[in-house]
Amino acid sequence: MPNHDFRSPRIYLDAPLTAGTAVPLDRDQANYLLNVLRLDNGDSVLLFNGRDGEWRASLAQAGKKTLAAEVVERTREQPEPLDLHFLFAPLKHARLDYLVQKAVEMGASKIQPVMTQHTQATRLNLERMRANTIEAAQQCGVLALPEVAEAMPFSRLTAKSDVDRLLVFCDEDAEVKDPIAALAAARPQATALLPAEAQAPPPLAVLIGPEGGFSEGEREALLARPNILRLALGPRILRADTAGVAALALVQAVLGDWRG
Repeated sequence: MPNHDFRSPRIYLDAPLTAGTAVPLDRDQANYLLNVLRLDNGDSVLLFNGRDGEWRASLAQAGKKTLAAEVVERTREQPEPLDLHFLFAPLKHARLDYLVQKAVEMGASKIQPVMTQHTQATRLNLERMRANTIEAAQQCGVLALPEVAEAMPFSRLTAKSDVDRLLVFCDEDAEVKDPIAALAAARPQATALLPAEAQAPPPLAVLIGPEGGFSEGEREALLARPNILRLALGPRILRADTAGVAALALVQAVLGDWRG
């Protein structure tokens, strides 16, 4: 496991980070650090902005409710992000919060809601989803925030675009086979011949359907798309949020940045 500092509070800032600069913290961040965590002047925090890596900083209180962080040194370089899109039919409230947070932890670079025929939650709060990505990244040590995209209709997904991206389509009606073997067989041949340390993960997408499953028309449209892999997630029917975590874990282990 990488040697990360999980004891110091981590704060996301949408601001440039360089040594020797002081960056202001907003009211919510100041309240959290001063009143919830009971930190004081000179205490250490970690800062990241999704671009410049992770930086250690010390708190400097400019007023009763005004707080800044004086950037000291970089503790981690910004890693190259994995090109992994997570596509899913929206869920309701707490289960959607959970799904978004877990997608961040699993390394998704884009979070894309897809409106299917049986989608039950049709209203999305994108700002809440973005807040969940920040919270998850702060807690689990991720340095790159995924893009949170506007919901798109299912028909756009099956258009003949972005066909170089392998789309792993999780389907409860698929024949149950070894999912690891199925994913390994889908690895591009040119990549499979390289040593593990030299293999760059290919562009990937994972698609999870709604609680009511895909319609027959949607299933046929997906199977007609180039570069598709239909995958069963075992002999049991999983809830959509559980299926998302299971699918991302499998894809990361076989095709993503968990290898090697």
